[in-house]
This record gives sequence, C-alpha cells and structure tokens, in this order.
Amino acid sequence: MAEFIKVAAITELPPGSAMTVSAKGKAIALFNVAGTVYATDNTCLHQGGPLGEGILQGDTIVCPWHMWEYNVRTGEKIGNPEFKLATYPVRVAGTDIELAV
Repeated sequence: MAEFIKVAAITELPPGSAMTVSAKGKAIALFNVAGTVYATDNTCLHQGGPLGEGILQGDTIVCPWHMWEYNVRTGEKIGNPEFKLATYPVRVAGTDIELAV
C-alpha cells in the first residue's frame, strides 16, 4: 500500500485552482474543487501539456497547450473516457495536502 507524503500546504491551493507538485520523482497535478482536493498525472495524454498549469472549470481541467479537457475526479477525458489519466489518493491532514503515490 502506498504511503501518504506531504506535497503542499492547503493555503497554496485555494478553491478553483490547480498546481503541480513532485512526489517520489513524479509530476502530479493537484486541483481544489470547492474545497476538495484531487490529484492526477500532470501530463496531458495528447502532447504532454502541463495540466497543473491549465484552467480549472468546476471539476474539469483544460490543458493549456491544446485544450483537451479531463474530469479531475476520475481522470477521464471529456467526450472520450477511453483516454484516462492516472488519479491518486489525496487527503488534507491539518493544513497539509498529502498524496499517496
């Protein structure tokens, strides 16, 4: 079973925002959707765009390079769920965002 590690403080990720963190050498995108934090791979499946730099619209992240859209809760590409990002367990412990990779 994966161990939870601290990757950020909740104050760094206000509701409606996204960011990129590193966990065990892997780039992970974090998203705060109305106070709930989600985590996916940071790399868009289209051409490798950085999803943590994308625009978060509700629970949808829009890749900043070519506008591919993913549901951050499930990792599924909007309109074509056969394309799916890896998602990771995430929790908030006090003021820490912790991720299991």
